[in-house]
Amino acid sequence: PLFAGMNGSAIENFSCVIYSISLMNCTWQVGRDAPADTQYFLYWQNSRDDEEMECELYIKDENGRNMGCRFQNVRIETEKAHFLVNGSS
Repeated sequence: PLFAGMNGSAIENFSCVIYSISLMNCTWQVGRDAPADTQYFLYWQNSRDDEEMECELYIKDENGRNMGCRFQNVRIETEKAHFLVNGSS
């Protein structure tokens, strides 16, 4: 089951940009009402059947919270990719 978490703890303004063919930067904003010790983790997969890959290189804010990811050697093979950011406090 998916746990909804606290209201206001979900990330906002998630976006990913691919450049130089195989590099991808994803960024998000920390949830407005997320507890200060919330840490976020990003996973993505090409399709529901592929294995999930976790971010290898997180971009952190001044409080050490993950607020983005740099991917290298990305191959998006279909028109749709799936992204999941979960947080724990």
